[in-house]
Amino acid sequence: MKIPQLLHRGALTLLLGASFALGAQAIRLGSLAPADSPWDLGLKRIAAEWSTISKGSVTLKIYPGGIVGDEMDMIRKMRIGQLNAAGLTGIGLCRILPTILNIQAPMLIRTDEQLACVLDSLRPVFEKGLEEKGFVVLSWQMVGWVHFFSKMPIVTPADLKKQKLFVWAGDADAVQIWKEMGFHPVPLAVTDLMSSLQSGMVDCYSATSLSSASYQWFGLAKNMCGMNWAPLIGGLVVSSNSWSKIPADLRPKLLESAQKISAQMQNEIRAKDAEALSIMKQNGLTVTSVSPQDEAAWKSVVDSGIPKLYGKSFDKAIFEAITGYLQGSCKGK
Repeated sequence: MKIPQLLHRGALTLLLGASFALGAQAIRLGSLAPADSPWDLGLKRIAAEWSTISKGSVTLKIYPGGIVGDEMDMIRKMRIGQLNAAGLTGIGLCRILPTILNIQAPMLIRTDEQLACVLDSLRPVFEKGLEEKGFVVLSWQMVGWVHFFSKMPIVTPADLKKQKLFVWAGDADAVQIWKEMGFHPVPLAVTDLMSSLQSGMVDCYSATSLSSASYQWFGLAKNMCGMNWAPLIGGLVVSSNSWSKIPADLRPKLLESAQKISAQMQNEIRAKDAEALSIMKQNGLTVTSVSPQDEAAWKSVVDSGIPKLYGKSFDKAIFEAITGYLQGSCKGK
């Protein structure tokens, strides 16, 4: 499945305008998920159930595949009312509330169970912070484990330093730290990744297996580092202003519906992620293993880089709280 082409600006304006004309309860939702991908199908299930619950008074119009822009564009459009909601990865969420990035720190959380435990502990903090920024969280989700995909194999940090790494645009501090540590980050919108791989602007990127297969990025970067680099979470959010316009008696029912369907999707996404990896291997992807010694070298890089970002990309108090959970209530998971 190829990345959909962006709509002509004028046509998109008319499209969004038509949805707006339906009324304040027509929820326009943007998503990077390709049409008919597991994430998109989940959103469609939520849309159908919301229509049933509200007897048609609340409609969810989905704009998939980045046709309304990347996640920064979606956030901006929610803030000015052109969109009402978005399905965001943790990268987009941390552009609203930077502390969310801590839970996706490389090589900190190592299992699905640890992630679920830590997220459950920090959810009230994150949801309160997002609410203060003008957004209501409808559901959370584990998107998958991020790996490096590259044109040349990556096993050690030295291998990565030889290639140009795509990083999500919007975090200048992190880009600077990458550079200071000898790497070659190239900040771009995720919607530009395919063309950047084709042109040679970047040689590698980090993503989940399912994302890499869904967008067919792996076709231009046929090596995957077998080490889990970091967990990627996601969240379905709606602007507080839009949510407040939905009748109060409907909101708990719609929230419960979104959370129920997102939970049901979790096992499906894990299965699809594994299936995607298998399909990519059948189509030429090579997965390189990382020895304990090499993994220790990666951990050393992370441990030297994270403290430099305290007070910038990372929040020291939240980071230490996560470490505390991993050593305490989430230990052994």
